Amino acid sequence: MSDIDRPRLVLYVALGAVICFLGARYLAQQARGAGPAAAPAVAGVRAAPPAGTGGRPEPAPAPAPAATVSIGRADGGRVTVHVAGAVRRPGVYRLSAGARVNDALRRAGGPRRGADLDAVNLAARLEDGRQILVPLRAPASAAGAPAPPGSGAAATASAPAAPVNLNTATLEQLDTLDGVGPGIAQRILDYRALHGGFGRVEELGEVPGIGAKRLATLTPLVTV
Repeated sequence: MSDIDRPRLVLYVALGAVICFLGARYLAQQARGAGPAAAPAVAGVRAAPPAGTGGRPEPAPAPAPAATVSIGRADGGRVTVHVAGAVRRPGVYRLSAGARVNDALRRAGGPRRGADLDAVNLAARLEDGRQILVPLRAPASAAGAPAPPGSGAAATASAPAAPVNLNTATLEQLDTLDGVGPGIAQRILDYRALHGGFGRVEELGEVPGIGAKRLATLTPLVTV
């Protein structure tokens, strides 16, 4: 062999050594990968059936679903209140939670004439089971000036207001009279419509529900 071919021979020998090393490494990796290993479990099937089952695999139990907790109001988010007093339709009403007293008054038809809304907190939040009582405004005579010198307290207390005309009064005006509620006030209006008006105050005694005692109380408070 000539000297000019010696470097090439060295190169061939080096390449052959590298190829042999890489081949041996590859074969070693394949031998390790082909060794005994646990059989992969198939999803939903047990790896090995227990004895006595005939060799049939049993399906693995499905995972339990996550528990869902639902939180809500047992009353459906509503409150029940009793609206009474000087309103057009007193009664028990159900409103949505968070409603205000003013909302309850609207459900009851609104206040009647003479209602003292300053005595009620219209902005208060409703509470379940609460009663909303709307009072009547005190008559102007009840808050009058002190009695002049020489007059007794009894005389001041008995000073009558302007008499209510039975032939022109509204239901609200009649309702403000002592001893007259919405029911009796409506009967007075019905009697007036049926008989064409009152000819004298004593005819009040013919209205159902007005007896002699109540008539005596109303006589100084009304006129015709």
